[in-house]
Amino acid sequence: MFKTVANLVKNKEIRNRILFTLGALFIFRLGATITVPFVNVLNQASLGGGSSFLDLVNLLGGGSIERFSLFALGIGPYITASIIIQLLSMDVIPHLTELAKEGQNGKKKLDRYTRILGVVLCFVQAIVMVKFIFGAEHQVLTNNSLPTLLYVATILTGGTMFLLWLGDQITVKGLGNGISLIIFAGIVSNYPTMIYGMWQQTVSTGSNQEMFQGILAFAGLMLLFVALIALVIYMSVAVRKIPIQYTSSSLVQKRSDMTFLPLKINSASVIPVIFASAIMTAPVAVLNLFNVQYDWAWKLRDFLNFQKVEGLIFYGILIVLFTFFYTNLQVDPEKIAENLNKNGTYIPGVRPGKETKNYVTMVLNRITVLGALSLLFIALLPFVLPMIFPTLPNSFGISGTGLIIVVGVALETTSQLKGQMTQKSYRGFLKR
Repeated sequence: MFKTVANLVKNKEIRNRILFTLGALFIFRLGATITVPFVNVLNQASLGGGSSFLDLVNLLGGGSIERFSLFALGIGPYITASIIIQLLSMDVIPHLTELAKEGQNGKKKLDRYTRILGVVLCFVQAIVMVKFIFGAEHQVLTNNSLPTLLYVATILTGGTMFLLWLGDQITVKGLGNGISLIIFAGIVSNYPTMIYGMWQQTVSTGSNQEMFQGILAFAGLMLLFVALIALVIYMSVAVRKIPIQYTSSSLVQKRSDMTFLPLKINSASVIPVIFASAIMTAPVAVLNLFNVQYDWAWKLRDFLNFQKVEGLIFYGILIVLFTFFYTNLQVDPEKIAENLNKNGTYIPGVRPGKETKNYVTMVLNRITVLGALSLLFIALLPFVLPMIFPTLPNSFGISGTGLIIVVGVALETTSQLKGQMTQKSYRGFLKR
């Protein structure tokens, strides 16, 4: 480990990239502490106590919504816009479908459309959040005039667009995917406060016995946190390897010459959890927006409550369904079978064409079951544990969604860093 760090410091290009990335993330965290003018600061209780979609947005932004900072919306609108454009490109809008098949030029145009849609969503989301979601119960704006509302919405939109630009600069001049690293920094910045809050609520300053029991409880929570990290890492790197062979190879082929087609256990990543959270909270947000007070509205609010058993069951069903749905969007068995045929490869014991497609579909559905169950466990654990142990601290806000994102970004950045180190240290096969 120390040797690797030393090699990173010695390499000038990688060192400059790391310093640029750290400087950009520092700017992000600095902007996340600056409150927008004419806006009052909220507290955590205003967000919904850890069970609403706003809590998820607040988590991804490193607590920016609580402070109503310049980056209060984070890059959530851009992520929403990218998901919408991606779904519309799946044979929904012919023009977008054609752009998705045009290669690099098509991707640039789709990214332009995504950013335009992101600006619109950001401005609308800022107005709705300031005026209706928080403004209905709290005096968010110090001046409730229309020009002030538009001014605040413009600043919040500009903050999101600046974050996108900053993420692009990290991608080009820094290390890793800039947008992913900004989300990573926002989530990780919440962990020290969370851990300190757990320590305060768990460890008692009374007798020595109470303090010892509190330390044991705190250590147990930390071990659970480490175990969750290990589970997320395992599920992030786990793949199902399908052996493939080349038709041009000799009749007797060694096993070491055989290559593999890797299929990830969890190809959908954290997207199903985000979709499920949005569907659970969107109806409640609309009911609160229009102040609907009918009996059926209160029953719907109660059913979609994360703190109730029926709400968690429905939440879990949505996660499983979206896991299968998004996995089939990400991995196309028909395209895989077509590419294998074009490259002169085949799966041993399976005929090319339709049989290969059916075989890949069968394997993908089987491993997706395991991926969906693991994702379900990680997402539901923070809500289930307080039901089982009522004395669990309120600060036990270990978000499974945030943990999956943090681990995924860390693995991706580490892999890219190793790749650059290998490229820079490669001396050729003649020099020993």
